[in-house]
Amino acid sequence: MYSHASESLIKQAREIQESELQKFYSRLMKMLQGKDLGHDTVDSLQRLHLILSATKYTRTLPLELQKRFVALLSSPAEQHQVLSAAVLRETLPLTGQELNYYQDNLGQLNSHAAGLLLSQAVSKGDLSSLCTQLLRNLESRPSEGPTHSLMHTLPVLNNVLTHSPECLSEDQMTLVSKKLVDWLRYASVMQGVGTSSGGFFTGPRSRQPVPIAELDGSVSGDFFTVLCVGQGFTEDQWMNVYSFSMLRHWLLTYHSSCSTVDADDRSEVDGSVVSMVSATSSSSRLLPPKERLREKAFQYCQRLIEQSDRKAHKKTDTELQKACLVEAVCILDCVCVEDASLVYRTFPCIKALFGRLSSELSYARVLLPIAQFYLNHGEMAAVDCENVWKVVFGRFPTELFNDPFLAHELLRFLRLNLESIELRVPQYTRYFPNLLKFLAWDSPAMVDDFVDLLPSMVTTGTAVELLHTLLDLPCLSATLVLQHRSTCLPISEPVGRSFVSLDAFRNPSFRGLFLFVLRTEAGSGDTIDRLSTLHELLVEAADWPRVTQCARTVPVLLHVFFNTIVTIADEKLLAHLILVMLERSSLLLNIPAYIKEIHRVFSCHLLRLCKLHPSLVVNQSHELLEFAGSTANVYSKEELYTHVVWVLGEYLSVSCDSRCSVSLITSCFEALEAVLFEITSSAPPTGSVCPAPKVINTLMSALAKLASRSHDLIPRVSLFLSKLRTVTRSGSVAWCSDEEDLVAIVTRGEELWSLLKAPGVAQSVLTPPPHVIAPQWHRDTNVALPLQLRALTSLTHSQ
Repeated sequence: MYSHASESLIKQAREIQESELQKFYSRLMKMLQGKDLGHDTVDSLQRLHLILSATKYTRTLPLELQKRFVALLSSPAEQHQVLSAAVLRETLPLTGQELNYYQDNLGQLNSHAAGLLLSQAVSKGDLSSLCTQLLRNLESRPSEGPTHSLMHTLPVLNNVLTHSPECLSEDQMTLVSKKLVDWLRYASVMQGVGTSSGGFFTGPRSRQPVPIAELDGSVSGDFFTVLCVGQGFTEDQWMNVYSFSMLRHWLLTYHSSCSTVDADDRSEVDGSVVSMVSATSSSSRLLPPKERLREKAFQYCQRLIEQSDRKAHKKTDTELQKACLVEAVCILDCVCVEDASLVYRTFPCIKALFGRLSSELSYARVLLPIAQFYLNHGEMAAVDCENVWKVVFGRFPTELFNDPFLAHELLRFLRLNLESIELRVPQYTRYFPNLLKFLAWDSPAMVDDFVDLLPSMVTTGTAVELLHTLLDLPCLSATLVLQHRSTCLPISEPVGRSFVSLDAFRNPSFRGLFLFVLRTEAGSGDTIDRLSTLHELLVEAADWPRVTQCARTVPVLLHVFFNTIVTIADEKLLAHLILVMLERSSLLLNIPAYIKEIHRVFSCHLLRLCKLHPSLVVNQSHELLEFAGSTANVYSKEELYTHVVWVLGEYLSVSCDSRCSVSLITSCFEALEAVLFEITSSAPPTGSVCPAPKVINTLMSALAKLASRSHDLIPRVSLFLSKLRTVTRSGSVAWCSDEEDLVAIVTRGEELWSLLKAPGVAQSVLTPPPHVIAPQWHRDTNVALPLQLRALTSLTHSQ
């Protein structure tokens, strides 16, 4: 971890004796009393910080030295501020009296001193005291205290609000609201005096006040905002910037608290006048402080939106415009939530802003707050929001799927507003093929979001297509990679490595396949006929990092999908999904680990669906028998095949569905018997391993269960089981390579053979009635077990 020299220094710091430490304190005290704090002082401060931080025990500085460090917090040198704050932070937490001393004796408040005060405040009372001191700074005139101190007050106050918003009293909230109004709306419109470079032209004329300018260079004709520029800025202009930066937090923190009205305001303004003034934005000085702040925030954001339409000369200023637009729209949303009458005044501006920016992809992150505004207030204003959702759900994922910041913000927008979106934007579920592009491109970063979002996309109308889309998610990932490469690599440019899939992507004859995978909306079909062709074209993508990462997330999402669908689907839809599972088990992108995991997920949920609705087995008996009757599935889909056979043997019964006939049981028996005979009569195909004992045991058990329900089939099962025992006595067999596995198979066969000798017993054991499978004897008052349990309980809990 550390170098030898570093470890030596840390060891020395930990082992320093108390006497040496006191001498060191004395030397440091003398250094701090001097006027010139040179390199020796800085080195000593660094050494003291190492001594204090290298041990787990917290030390206390001598009181006089502690006061010196408090004074050093106000040093003009930031290095001294940092070191003094770091040293004081390592000492014991201050008592209330000491904390008050810190607050009263700080020459000026800076970010390091503020951080120290926050770290040492251990109770709500300490924070309240700190707030009082901060607000005292706000009330002071510029001439009464250091200018720099006032500029750090709002950021520190904002941090206090984050940790403990209840620290402010009603009067303090009123004071802050009034000060925010003054700084936001009435800051100076003249530039501050910049730092002079000296020279011949330095003089009174060069320091004449100059009006602030807009980002396009023109002279500003309105009040100062964060988007105004100049050679220098006055204190109230800096406070304007700080006020805007904390305005949204302030509104969100205190929007539910009651507005405080001054006594004079109460006598002059009644409720009807307040509502009228709020609607017309006139006579705002008559409003209570909170409503007045809301009105000024509205005006400030309107001006920012107007300023953002100006052509900035610098790229950094353009980015600043975007950031301010995001904040301005969010603040407008906040004030409209607080005061619904502002919605009608705000919407024309928001609508015009959307019209101006909707075609600019570079403003995508600005359009999300606009979408939030439409979502919250579009219904009230009776505005058509269709174009907004086409941009957000349609164009953004299509063209900006590889923008991680936009992806994160869009998915966060969906998660935070999911209930409202489901209620007010019914077309949202139609865009799931497009939204899944974010997941296909960057699966590890997005999977948590889609675990939360996927249930909202599952409906009876989208279920089948969504299941196909999830299974084809690795194909979508590969196609997005190809699309990205196709735009980055012109066709005429030679490439060091030839990609067959890239050529196929550019080939017009295969264009339809890739366009379906890249479709924007659902509804054009559940899947495509030439799915196997698509998998062949993408065979080289199986080892691409994005594709393999995407493949790992599909099983997780499939579990979410099936857990949701069982709560909303009827038996008809579930039967269709079983068909999709059987069909798609052989139509997956050739990634062995992916295929195996998908078969495992299918197996798990096939059992669950059939257990919830046993009649599904009779409804889909033809397809299930067709799957179970294929010997090839034993070797290529072992997990799924085993569960299909178990489902047939378990639920193909009159007790589960009265439609289950003898002929159906017989046809199922014959199909499974043929497979079992084939795999136990010959060696496995070339390139395949021997079938697992679980498969053979499940087949034998299913045959025995079916025979116990149709006694005419018992001789056939018994004959096979007796032959099996005879064949295995002669030694090893080609279809089982492990001797222990063979013994287990034979033992299972003998158990079944013994059971079938008594058909009545066999049916009770192999297909027990429900009350035997899930007994509740401890609740049945007709048996003695409840009485025994109560007696035991009273004995064990006796006093």
